Amino acid sequence: MDFTTLQIGIEKNVARIALNRPEVRNAMNAVMIKEMTEAIGWLDSRGDIRVIEICGNGKSFCAGADINYMKDIAKNGYLQNIEDAKRLSKLFQTIYFCGTPVIALVHGHVIGGGNGIIAACDVVLAETDTVFAFSEVKLGITPATISPFVIARCGEAFARDTMLSGRKFTAEEALDNHLVNFTGSMEELNRKLDFYTEQYLNASPNAIRDCKQLIRSVCGRNNPYSEVFDMTSVVIANERRSDDGQEGMKAFLEKRKPGWCE
Repeated sequence: MDFTTLQIGIEKNVARIALNRPEVRNAMNAVMIKEMTEAIGWLDSRGDIRVIEICGNGKSFCAGADINYMKDIAKNGYLQNIEDAKRLSKLFQTIYFCGTPVIALVHGHVIGGGNGIIAACDVVLAETDTVFAFSEVKLGITPATISPFVIARCGEAFARDTMLSGRKFTAEEALDNHLVNFTGSMEELNRKLDFYTEQYLNASPNAIRDCKQLIRSVCGRNNPYSEVFDMTSVVIANERRSDDGQEGMKAFLEKRKPGWCE
């Protein structure tokens, strides 16, 4: 398969997906969302891929959703906005319900929707100086489509702390609240990546797939058709078209404070 926003490398039984829009810190647009969803599904369907790795090219892992893309899509009709939001939710669901182990290797910044990607992964390795943020409220919107995955991974208290304020937080704090599994230098991350990869390759792929399903079932999160995914898509679609959403995104692009700060 050919991709324009991703680089896919396959070595033996391990596939690596590199987000490849470094000029915008790998911010997600419609093309990247579509290609990531397709790439995860394609790799998961292959019998020879035993581990999937996700990383980002350039200075950051992912700066969230591309603001220009969100501003443009908000101008479309209501139903088009809901369908677009569902496509973003589908990306996170595809990672979360993937039967193949998924490891994220992050650095630089992980903002907004970038946290949806990692929260849906099985293991997240973060460089020590990585900066995280759920900054959506500062744009007049909310982290709607990522919330089911982040809250399942980190809990309600951490969500209230970080999502309501939109504040930045460190890799150490992300580790303490289970958003990431390990922090260290890039050299240490690569060693830990090799460790997890070896463990997965030494385990039965069918047993791993069953175990992932087992964990989701025990936690009550094994329904890919859950109404919560539709609900969060409607929420973000409404917010993109709202006065605050339009003002927040416009202010960001114009490099000024939004009106509610005055």
